[in-house]
Amino acid sequence: MVTTPPALQLYTLREELAGDRKGVLRSVAGFGYGAVEPYDVRTDPERLRDDLREAGLTVCAVHAKATGDEAEAFLDGAATVGAGTVIVPWADPERFGSEEAITALARELNEGAAKARDRGLRFGYHNHWFEPGSSVAGKTGLEVLADALDPDVVLEVDTYWAAVGGQDVPRLLERLGDRVRYLHVKDGPVTRDDPMTAVGAGRMPVAEILAAAKSAEWHVVELDECATDMLTAVRESLEWLAANGLAKPARPGGSATAQSPRGAA
Repeated sequence: MVTTPPALQLYTLREELAGDRKGVLRSVAGFGYGAVEPYDVRTDPERLRDDLREAGLTVCAVHAKATGDEAEAFLDGAATVGAGTVIVPWADPERFGSEEAITALARELNEGAAKARDRGLRFGYHNHWFEPGSSVAGKTGLEVLADALDPDVVLEVDTYWAAVGGQDVPRLLERLGDRVRYLHVKDGPVTRDDPMTAVGAGRMPVAEILAAAKSAEWHVVELDECATDMLTAVRESLEWLAANGLAKPARPGGSATAQSPRGAA
């Protein structure tokens, strides 16, 4: 059972944050989210840290491609905003075309993890559709990568993209086991190009997915795009999760009665 507060990937509100970051962060906290996952820790991380503290939000992790020549700058930013974990959000799909390509990617990630470890930070990787959608050596590309990563490198499984990649997500999570420490919780029509929906309003078996990831430390709501107002979708996502016993808002009154339990197993 996850005991951490519900979290939000801030990329979800990238357009809104550009206009009024302090106000948007206050709204996120008011909805009942207790933590966020920033995606930009290179642009004035000190001010981001201060804005998050003012809103009463903690940092569950950051997304940062902290490998290669840019690693140090990203790790500095992560430490500044108070993150304990740095998650690489993307690798080119070509990196999952063969076992050799995946092994080379794993070496780069392991090198990044070593630099993070020296700073007291944990390192991780976040998938899209192509890693779980590829088949290499009888496994998904994501599983081959997990096998090649250092033991302390964690996975953040984007449950929606795993489903788009053709996976039975609960079974994938069971196979990945305790490497999975973060989940991206999202919903929608489970197609690659159509807009997503608030959690609970789409086709994802959300409750079954959350139950399958027994080692997950954080459930992070993320919507890449949505046909409705994004702030409303962010609020409705937590309302639905709370109403179905799948999240406990960080603040009293942060949840409201959800609609019918669509997406629940």
